[in-house]
Amino acid sequence: MHSLSLRSLLVRATLALAATCTALAGHAADVDAVLRTEAATGKSVDTLIVLRAKAPKSLLSNAGSYLERRRALVEMLRATADVTQADLRGWLDAQGVPYRPFWITNAIQAQLTPAQLEALAARSDVEAIGSNAAIALRLPAPEETASLPLAPDAIEWGVNKIKAPQVWARGINGAGVVIAGQDTGIRWTHTAIKGKYRGWDAVNQVADHNYNWHDSIHSANASCPADSPQPCDDDSHGSHTIGTMVGDDGGSNQVGVAPGAKWIGCRNMNAGNGTPATYNECAQWLLAPTDLAGANPDPDKAPDVISNSWGCPASEGCTAIAGTEIRTAIENLIAGGIMFVASAGNEGSSCSTIGSAPGTLDNVFTIGSTTSADAMSTFSSRGPVAAGPGTGASNKPDVVAPGSSVRSITNASDTAYGSKSGTSMAAPHAAGAVALMMQLHPGLKGNPAAVAALLRSTAVPLTSSTQTCGGIAPTTFPNPVQGYGQIDLVAAFDKAEKIFADNFEAPVR
Repeated sequence: MHSLSLRSLLVRATLALAATCTALAGHAADVDAVLRTEAATGKSVDTLIVLRAKAPKSLLSNAGSYLERRRALVEMLRATADVTQADLRGWLDAQGVPYRPFWITNAIQAQLTPAQLEALAARSDVEAIGSNAAIALRLPAPEETASLPLAPDAIEWGVNKIKAPQVWARGINGAGVVIAGQDTGIRWTHTAIKGKYRGWDAVNQVADHNYNWHDSIHSANASCPADSPQPCDDDSHGSHTIGTMVGDDGGSNQVGVAPGAKWIGCRNMNAGNGTPATYNECAQWLLAPTDLAGANPDPDKAPDVISNSWGCPASEGCTAIAGTEIRTAIENLIAGGIMFVASAGNEGSSCSTIGSAPGTLDNVFTIGSTTSADAMSTFSSRGPVAAGPGTGASNKPDVVAPGSSVRSITNASDTAYGSKSGTSMAAPHAAGAVALMMQLHPGLKGNPAAVAALLRSTAVPLTSSTQTCGGIAPTTFPNPVQGYGQIDLVAAFDKAEKIFADNFEAPVR
């Protein structure tokens, strides 16, 4: 039996008091109405059981480096889950119910019979039971995806548009920064990204996927095995986004914004369909990557920035209960000093169409899409975002980036390229920009708020946009259509260099 740290002891004491108060309160759990409807038919339902106890993060200190603070956060989250899930796990074991516990948010995924669902709903330690229904990846209609040729163009137009090459000329290409994608997977052997995979040893020509890859899909499909032990992409969407972040084949295919960065990845969708549990499993692994057996988590191996081109809409099964669950996991990633970049969604061009997490969340860096003509992409979702737990920023998206007819790698072969459109393509441009900013000054690592502030304050407004949303004029910036405008890396670098030359210390989260 391992010894407990002082922090773990404090967690146990705090949670024991919280459990006593909860038992006295006797509140019944909130149960997703969709689950009750499904259970009424007599069939079992896939659920996400959210526990009432929350990690007492107020006990954490702001002292130390971002790595030290991340280690403490992970320790506390794991201790919270260990203590407060013990009784519920025992009940599930006695019932013979297979389950998957999480610590990044205090929850358990399990398939429940109607009787088990009602029994859990009556427990005082359960706050809510949400649906774990599959959520389909949503892209723009095909007719919006092919306005530019697929021929190699050396440096792709989107990379040029945000002025990444001018920054490369200053010796900044993302070196020393780790970027992550959680998506449909990645074709890691593609010539444009293989050498940038953190798990690839180019000298010995061998790969080590421990701590560099995780698969949260536990059933096989036509393209990937269950729990794939190496990066695998069953849709091409994930490969395309990684290519936009780091892709460069050393020849005429410079598709990535930060070709000097390293990447790691997690598959959180099964052929484009994710669930709250698969999203949370990848989030947990990214906060403290593990070996391929899922053991020995190491928060020091977490990425510096994560690109997220997926959404969890209420209309497709992500209820307010599960949405809150996903929000908690995302907030803990950000609390761990990891920059969380997310696509705004493809439900435009009407106002108030940024409607699903993670793009709705205030502390997420939300990205809309632009065309090669410096106009808003018609499909790009607009704000304002409805007020709610963790949301309410009327000026979402934060900024915009190239997303229409973006050429990048595909999973068809190790040398294949193709064009896709969507805010899914805009988000990795922004994530690559973040990697370049973090290389510029080490103080920006572990400080997502400072990076976001620099990119917002130096963005260039699109004068072609005349749409008004949320009562904010298109000539007022930020606004709910384009936020602060399109990313301009040269302006961001010039401002950052001046700030740090004046010995300004970026604010610590």
